Amino acid sequence: METEAIPTARLILLPLLVEHAEEMAEVLSDPDLHTFIGGAPSSPEALRSRYERLVAGSPDPTVFWCNWVIQLRDEGHLAGTVQATVTATATATATATATADDRGSGHGNGYGDEYGHGHGCVAEIAWVVGAPWQRRGIASEAARGLVSWLETQPVQAVIAHIHPDHHASAAVATAAGLAPTSHRHEGETRWQRTTRRVSSP
Repeated sequence: METEAIPTARLILLPLLVEHAEEMAEVLSDPDLHTFIGGAPSSPEALRSRYERLVAGSPDPTVFWCNWVIQLRDEGHLAGTVQATVTATATATATATATADDRGSGHGNGYGDEYGHGHGCVAEIAWVVGAPWQRRGIASEAARGLVSWLETQPVQAVIAHIHPDHHASAAVATAAGLAPTSHRHEGETRWQRTTRRVSSP
């Protein structure tokens, strides 16, 4: 699965490059961004090392790391990131999520064949928008663009894990067509949107 630029009305989601690290370190420099996701702002050097790992791709051939930076069309600068960790349901029993928002290098969710019998993929998405660009609908627009792109791929379901108290993130998930489920993982609620069902032969 290859990432590509995703245009929306006000944004362009650009495939992540290592060269984005310096500008993104400034975009993500507000400690408040890490209230729900943990960690702390990264230096340009640390973020560059992280982006090098993300761009290199997952070592697991059944897992695809797809990462974008959010560029504002009119202003030309970066405002955040979106990402999708896409796992083939044929063989995956857990998803290793590597996100550009410093959540960590991975966690297992035990999906297995929950969404079908192995003829599609499950995509876990995440997003982060820098503090100066929040409350402008940018995260919602970026998430909708990402989900629309994922629906052109062999993806059966799109999910996100959101802290119950993170109301802004819940609003973004709702705007992207996801709905909360009864599933919990490490204190977070799983939100889900089924894109299509692929039946087993």
